[in-house]
Amino acid sequence: MSEEYELIKGCINKDARCQRMLFDRYAGKMMGVCLRYANDGMEAEDMLQDAFIKVFQYIGQFKFEGAFEGWIRRIVVNTAIRHLERKKLHFKDIDDNSQHAPQIDAQAYTHLGEADLMRLISGLPDGYRLVFNLNAIEGYSHEEIAVMLNIQPGTSRSQLVKARKMLQQQILQLQKVAV
Repeated sequence: MSEEYELIKGCINKDARCQRMLFDRYAGKMMGVCLRYANDGMEAEDMLQDAFIKVFQYIGQFKFEGAFEGWIRRIVVNTAIRHLERKKLHFKDIDDNSQHAPQIDAQAYTHLGEADLMRLISGLPDGYRLVFNLNAIEGYSHEEIAVMLNIQPGTSRSQLVKARKMLQQQILQLQKVAV
């Protein structure tokens, strides 16, 4: 039997040592997920803590089908969404006078590191950031996002388009500064 299987079984039996090992194994990666949805590190830590409470509460429901990390990630994402809903998340429109998204030179992307991209994404308005993360990073369809957020699929699509346009404009600005 695999080490992960033994760890999961230990957590099902509420073995504190196994719970600590499981947390240590996945907390770093899942904190990265939380940081994409949160406005700051403290909010991300709250999301992570709540998510792991749920992981340990529902670990007995894991069916050993598919990746365990994916199962945890779904709990983390859903926990992040619930946190944002409690903040009365609004999907707002931002005035945009340009009809076409600016074309970005491929060189602009080569100057951006992961930290730069994370900073740009975290600077998006809540609704844009949430839909961008769910679709572009987590891979959920607009129909799935609509169900998760209790919005229309068209709202999800428009939020994604606006998020991408806003990111493109910010990258363009960074490109101009870098030149």
